[in-house]
Formats: sequence, structure tokens, C-alpha cells
Amino acid sequence: MQHCCESLLDNRLARKGKYCFKKRAMSCLKSKRKRTQAEERVHQKQVKKVARENGKRLGLEGDPDLQFLLAGGSLTKVRSRSWQKVRFYKLQEDCKTVWYESNKFFKRKQTFSIDDVDSVRNGRQSEGLNKNTKPTEEDRCFSIVFKGRKKVLDLMAGDDQEADRWVKALNKVIGNMRSLSRQQKGEHWIIDCMRKADKNDDNKMNLKELKRFLRHINIEVDDTYAEELFKKCDHSNSGSLEDSEIKHFYDLLTHREEIDVIYGNYAQTEGQMSMRDFLNFLLNEQREETTTADAVRLIDKYEMDETAKQKKHMTKDGFLMYLQHEDCAIFNPAHKDVYQDMNQPLNHYYISSSHNTYLTKDQLKGPSSTEAYIRALMKSCRCVELDCWDGANGEPVIYHGYTLTSKILFRDVIQVIKDYAFKTSDYPVILSLENHCSVDQQRLMAHHIVSILGDALVTKPLGTNLPTTFPSPQELKGKFLVKGKRLNKLDTAFSYNNNTMEEGSVSEEDEAAEQENGQRAHQKKSKIKLARELSDIVIYCKSVHFNGFEHARENLAFYEMSSFKESKAFNLADSSATAFIHHNMDKLSRIYPAGSRTDSSNYNPVPLWNAGCQIVALNFQTPSKEMHINQGRFLSNGACGYILKPEFQRTTSSDFDPNVLSRGPWLRHKTLHVMVISAQQLPKLNVEKQKSIVDPLVRVEIYGVPTDNASKETHYIDNNGFNPMWNERFQFDILVPELAMVRFVVEDYDTTSQNDLIGQYCLPLTSVQNGYRNVPLLNKNGDAIGSSGLFVHIMLLDGE
Repeated sequence: MQHCCESLLDNRLARKGKYCFKKRAMSCLKSKRKRTQAEERVHQKQVKKVARENGKRLGLEGDPDLQFLLAGGSLTKVRSRSWQKVRFYKLQEDCKTVWYESNKFFKRKQTFSIDDVDSVRNGRQSEGLNKNTKPTEEDRCFSIVFKGRKKVLDLMAGDDQEADRWVKALNKVIGNMRSLSRQQKGEHWIIDCMRKADKNDDNKMNLKELKRFLRHINIEVDDTYAEELFKKCDHSNSGSLEDSEIKHFYDLLTHREEIDVIYGNYAQTEGQMSMRDFLNFLLNEQREETTTADAVRLIDKYEMDETAKQKKHMTKDGFLMYLQHEDCAIFNPAHKDVYQDMNQPLNHYYISSSHNTYLTKDQLKGPSSTEAYIRALMKSCRCVELDCWDGANGEPVIYHGYTLTSKILFRDVIQVIKDYAFKTSDYPVILSLENHCSVDQQRLMAHHIVSILGDALVTKPLGTNLPTTFPSPQELKGKFLVKGKRLNKLDTAFSYNNNTMEEGSVSEEDEAAEQENGQRAHQKKSKIKLARELSDIVIYCKSVHFNGFEHARENLAFYEMSSFKESKAFNLADSSATAFIHHNMDKLSRIYPAGSRTDSSNYNPVPLWNAGCQIVALNFQTPSKEMHINQGRFLSNGACGYILKPEFQRTTSSDFDPNVLSRGPWLRHKTLHVMVISAQQLPKLNVEKQKSIVDPLVRVEIYGVPTDNASKETHYIDNNGFNPMWNERFQFDILVPELAMVRFVVEDYDTTSQNDLIGQYCLPLTSVQNGYRNVPLLNKNGDAIGSSGLFVHIMLLDGE
């Protein structure tokens, strides 16, 4: 009885405490002094001025679409059929933050950044809108899709014209924001940070605000230095900085000594770089095959001073603009487009491939979503996986069997694949089917595939004769291939008297037969019934069991391919690499993660590419070093999802073994010299904590054949993420450059725990440009970090 009384008393006190806390919070909110009418007019005038200046930086000064977003409007936020609430949305004066109402007590006003938006889609193109709105509301709907794992924001406007206006305006601002140079993004960011540090909105900066601003941009300085910097800029001795004094402070802050040195070495004409000086820089430092006309073009592109431009001179500001643009990026701009031969057989390419494509998180209880297919395809993934099971009402579904992952309709997935397959790449998409369905639902699967994909589906071999090799990615542009089981050989497709049975038994796919803990499922049959309708649309990717390289060479046609669990594939790549490479000269191989990876983690894809494997499937939904490497592998050749393998992995006379290097055309010894000079505007990792400043270090990693794998790192810089400088040199010897990749990693050093990732960037060694280069940084999800970057000097020379 006493215990019950104490419990009731505790509950009463807890409720009272909660009431008192809420009352105090309300009191605090009410106690904030409201502006007078005069103050509000001044404030609104200032807001319009800031919006005008930021709009000008975006190239949208006076633009009606920008004005529409700044004015804002009411939209219906859709979460479910029953939860649809009207909220007010508007673009803030920084022109990069969207503000909206919330019914949450302590988050009445919430925001998201334009930088975090992946895309804006018209209509009911999200899973949520498709499920929770009516087809008649199609034209009023649109979705804002975010980078990373943030939920899609589903919205509905009052009418179709208003919805179109929102989509058009948002896409215009996003497009202009992305097209800014890194220097322009940096200026935009710094000025926005200054505005946020100006707590009283007086357009001035006192010493306290200056210290707050420095912490905001990731610099921790002692009070003495802050005071010295403040006094140096406070020419009026007024105790606050304004106008030209703030400009002086900005110039001191963004001054880069390393650029002074480089520019000074080549600016030999009236204190500026003449066209001849700049050409010398491009030839001697950047090692570019360039001409006088190229130098003039770059001056016209980046020089802002009209007088200097007329003289064909480049000022230091123009030179800095050039150094921070893609012409001076470490990634060769010539590789941004498709430049490789796309007329080789399909199996001569590495193919960007996803495992468990339907999952957005782990493979035990994570959600399945059509959105996951969209994200993979928009990253130019060219092989997606569909785990198919019998669903209710006779409709097949996709999910991870024997787990708590949610289910999505097979037909919805096929429709999404059709809609998004070729938005970023025209080259063929492979649908890898893991078939667990009954014959009736298999027939429905085949019906959905054929009816939805239409003429884009390859349903018979190209040409009039039985093929002996794969068609090329060029021949298969805009086409879908189905990978799965087939009841017979491909020659039956040319037989007029095709009396094949309507269904038959086939052995289960290796992956399908594997239980999640690596054991075979209890009472699971090793054979499944296969419907002829589904069998007949498997043309170039017939799944068969692997019984050894010799068996495959003597008994399997080129289109009969095997899937390998990672452990088996690594074993073959380690013990029989040359045989594996020759197997892949004729056939396709698909590798998939072990079922024991319940957290959807990834394996290292590099040793499998070294062995010539084409379809090295990774969990695209899991941010990881392995996915960064995958992104780097498929960065070049127009990021089209296909990379031509080196010739020594395609020529039958080759005896290349990545593990035991012998003499051959693959041995092209290179020495890579890397000087890590500096970084600019690294992000704070803990935005909530004002005093949380990063201590950055840089690591340069090489991935390739085992002999070439290496890693070297700089020392760390204390409390400076804004403009840290290292000036450290590294050297790497690389024997097989065609298989090598370079990864730059920036981490926040920690003495007591594992370092945190700040940013990273990975690219093929064959796409690296020599000279002084900027390295853009990507976050753990592989998305660009606005104005951040590394500044390095690279020299790739022939080894001795």
C-alpha cells in the first residue's frame, strides 16, 4: 500500500514538474520583447536587403520565381491518408534555407537547407503520395527528396499551377546554388555565418559577435588573437566593425598565403600574370597539353577585372577563381563524359551493381521502399536486385524473406525502374531476380515485366543467328535485361518447333538458398518450379550453379552466369585469380555480400575487380568506405555505370595475376607524388555545440593490386577547420596504375576514440590531373559538401 501511495505521489509530482517546466518555458517565450512597429519596418527593410544581395550572388536578382519562394505560401503536408496538415513554407533571406511551421511545442519553426535537397519531383512520384493521395490529385502533388536517409517531404498545393510554380522555383534555386563555384559557395556561406553571428541585427560586429562567428566557421582562437584581429579592422575605434571594416576582416580571414606564393612565382608582368605567364604555369606546373588559345579562354572565363581581361592578364582574384573551379579539379574534366569504347561485349565492363536494392536500412527489420530503387538508379547503378515472394491477393511482393523488413508490390518496383532507369545513364539495366514465388505469381511477375517495360525489354537475342558473345552496352542502350533461371538453352529461341513445357523444376539460385545466418533454411527445397513465361524473358543472363572453372569452360554458354557469395569469391580471387580473370573474359560473374551481414555492411570490392568480376554488388543504402570506393570506381566515363576493364583483363593470351605480378603490359610503374597543402571551410561535425571545433588530418590511400595498396597521413591541426595548412609530402610507387584508385580522407583527430570522418573523395588514378589541384569533399553518404575542399599538388611520373 505504501509503495502504491509513493508511486501515485511520484506521478503527481512528475506531472506538476512537467506543468511547471512548460509554464516556465511559455513564460520565457512570452518574455521575449516584441519589436515596435518602427523597429519591425527597419527589420523588414534589412531582411529584403539581405535577400536581394543573396539573390544577386545566385544570379537571381529580381527573379520572379525567387520572389515567389521568399514570399512563401501554404501547402498541405502529407504523412498518411489521415494526417494531412496545412503548413506555411517560405525561403529565408539567405536564399538557401526553407522555413516552415511545426506543431511541435519547442520546434514551432523548423528549417531545412537547399544544400540537403537531392531533387524535387512533380506529381505523385513518391511512395507516400502514391499511397496516401488520390489519382485525381496528381497535378497538385510534389515531393522534396533529401540526400542521405532523411524522409521524403510530401506536399500538396492548392492547384496544379501553384504546384508547378513551387517545383519550378525550387529547382531553379537548387540549380543555381549547385552551379556556383567553390569560391562563390564559400563567400555565400561566410556571409551567412556573419549574419547569424549578428544577434541584434544591427549590421555591425562587436568583439563578442566576432568570437561567436569564428567558432561558427570552425576556428577556435584565444582571446588575445581575436582582440588583435578585431583592433586591426576597427579603424574607427568604435568598438564594432561595419561596412568596409567587415570587408577588411573578411579579406584577412580568407587570405591564402599558399596562393600568394604560387601566383608570385608566375606573375612576371606588371605584377600580374600575362597570357604567356599563365601558359607557362599550365605547361610547367599543371603539365597540361595546352595552347595559347586555351590560356586565353581560361582568362576570359575566370578573370573578373575587365581591364586585366582586355590586356589578356589574370589577376590574383581571377587566378584563385580558376584554382577553385572544375578546370583545376583533381578529376580530369575530359572523363566527365563517356570517353571509353562502349562497343565491347557487355562482360568486358565493370558494372555498377546493387544488392538488396529495395532496402533503405538493415536487412533484418529495415523498410523496403521503391525510393531505394530510385536513389540507386539515379546514382547510375546498372544492376538492381529484386527478391520476389508470394504476396496477398495474388500479387507478388519484394522484401527480404524470413525477416521483419516491410513489403512492396513487385509491379510498383517495375514501374519505378522503368521511370528512372535511364535518367542519368542510357546504358542497359540488369534486373537480378531472386525468385521465391509460386508458378502463378511468377506468371504475373512476367506479365508485369513485359507489359510495363514494353519494347525496352530484351525478350530475344539481338540479330538473326544464335549469338556467341554478348552484345555491347552501345547496342543495348535504353534496354533492360533480366537475370534469372531459364528452363532451357538459348538456341530454343530460334526453334520454330518449341515444345518446351509450360513449367519445370530448376535448382535454386545460390543466394536464394542461403539462410541469413549462413545455414540452409529448415526444410527448404533445393528445387523450385519455374513458369515458362518468366523463363523465356531471361536471355543474356541465365543463372546457373558454379561447379568450377573447367566445368564452366567446357559446359556453359557465354550467357550462363554464376553468383558467388563474397567468401567464395574472395577465395577464388586469392587462390585462382588468373583462372577467374579468364572465366570473366567469356562470362559474367556476380558477387553478393554474405547473409551474415545483417546490418547491411559491405565488403571490399577491389580484389574482385582485380579478378575481372563485373557485377560486384554492394548495399547502396549503407554509407561506408566500400561505397566510397565504388563511387570512385564509377566516377569516370560519364558516371554511366559502365567502366571498360583494362585490356589485360580482356585478352585471352594474358596471364595477369594481381597477387603475383609478373612482367606484362599491366606493369607500368608510376611514382605518385602528393603534397597535401591546405583545406578550406571544413564543416563542423557537431553543429549543436558552438565550441565544438575539428582537429583535422588528411590521409591519402591507394587501392589496387595488393602490392600497390598503401596509406599515409598528415599530422593533425589543432582547432582549425576553416583554413588548416599541412604542407606535407608523400610518395607512392604504383605498379599497376590501370587498376589503382586514390582516396583522400579528412578526419577529426581524437585521442580517446576513433577519428570521425569529415569528408572524403575517391577517383581512379587514370583520371588524376597533375599540378596544383582542388579536391572536392563528399560526406559519408557520398554527397558534395558545399564549399569545402582540399588543395594539393599532384605529380604522377613514370617510375624507374
